[in-house]
Formats: sequence, C-alpha cells, structure tokens
Amino acid sequence: MAKEKNKQLFEVLESETIEECLERMKKAGYMPIRRIEKPIFKEVKKGNETIYEPVGRQIVFEGKNE
Repeated sequence: MAKEKNKQLFEVLESETIEECLERMKKAGYMPIRRIEKPIFKEVKKGNETIYEPVGRQIVFEGKNE
C-alpha cells in the first residue's frame, strides 16, 4: 500500500499572484498551513567592497493534504 504525501511546498511563481498559487494548492488537494518568505539579494561591488542589496523575495506555502 503506497503512503500518500502529507505535506508539500508550493512556490508562488513569477507569473502568478498569491491567490492563484493558493487556488493551485486547493485544486491539488492541499490546505495552506505555513507561509515562508525568503529575501533575494544581488551582489554589488563598489570599489573593494561587496554589498548585498535586496532585489526581491521568494514566497513559498507549505500545504497539508486535506
């Protein structure tokens, strides 16, 4: 007997909104239980210094099988 996956991660894609991602989760049979946001940085060199500037964020939802 195969065991069903209980949790899965769903990343909000560049071409979709948060609502569209949540709808995709619902269609797959998952309910969101946690939201994870990670900053995305760009490395910028100014002279001898390296500076990391934020350029965006990655949003991931953890879903639990309903």
